[in-house]
Amino acid sequence: MPAPAEPLLELTDLVTGYRVRSGIGRPGGQVRAVDGVSLTVRPGETVGLVGESGCGKSTIARTIVGLVRPSSGKVLFEGRDLAALPAKEMRRLRQEIQLIFQDPYAALNPRMTVAALIKEAWRIHPGLVPRERWEEEVRGLLSRVGLRPEHADRYPHQFSGGQRQRISIARALAVRPRLIVCDEAVSALDVSVRAQILNLLRELQRDLGVAYLFISHDLGVVRHLCDQVAVMYLGKIVETGSKESVYQRPSHPYTQALLSAAPSLDDWRGDERGEIVLSGDVPSPLNPPSGCRFRTRCWRAQDRCRDEEPALVDRDTGHPVACHFPEAVPTPSTTAAETAS
Repeated sequence: MPAPAEPLLELTDLVTGYRVRSGIGRPGGQVRAVDGVSLTVRPGETVGLVGESGCGKSTIARTIVGLVRPSSGKVLFEGRDLAALPAKEMRRLRQEIQLIFQDPYAALNPRMTVAALIKEAWRIHPGLVPRERWEEEVRGLLSRVGLRPEHADRYPHQFSGGQRQRISIARALAVRPRLIVCDEAVSALDVSVRAQILNLLRELQRDLGVAYLFISHDLGVVRHLCDQVAVMYLGKIVETGSKESVYQRPSHPYTQALLSAAPSLDDWRGDERGEIVLSGDVPSPLNPPSGCRFRTRCWRAQDRCRDEEPALVDRDTGHPVACHFPEAVPTPSTTAAETAS
């Protein structure tokens, strides 16, 4: 078996925090939205990052592209620490890392035509495409993402949601990126359109060799598109591994609960227990639980879970998992609060 390629993107103990002001019924303080996350994306690979809303997935995306500065840890691109680069070098490197947002209409300037939106990338990064080839390149990019080149002079509002996301993809491709961060890039689209965009992303990866960090809460989409999967809960990764390993042998109770609730997946449990219904709400990131952050909703929680934070390591499960009791058979009790108290 050939040795794995060197990482294209590597997050090492990444911490990104926000200062939250106090308000009515809300205390102020520091939120560690991302708390010690390590993650690797290799060239031509698709890594899926999944979890509930508010777990820190989008904060990771914004930290990678430089919209948010990390509090500590490193974001390495081909071994270079992005936070330590001079502004000029960082600007040049940004063309190799592009971000596709969830809402394609909000991400596109409604006062600019499609052609102007794509050409803007070449104005920001002069010399990337000779000016005399701009019109030809615009037509080629639109054709590549499945749009009609003659519609280059139209405005975003003249397109459907799926077409606008194709425009966003074309704009990202305009600067020849090596990594595209997709932040819930298909969640706002209809199911049929979603499938078309996913197929487009796979075709682009096959033809161009681009790598993806694909952020989503849809486990079916992640299973269709991704090679590696990382499951995130309240700022931390709790389970990670190859798609086959995580989906066939989920070891963390949170991963098992997510998979049990997802439609149209194979029955990984091998029995008829049905969906695992989690008790309680996600704790506040301002005051996360001690020890394991999932313990207040976990039917397996014991005293050790309260006192000791589990490390993300392989515990004879075939892939890393942050759980003290990863091999226990899920047997949900009446309330998670009773077992975690």
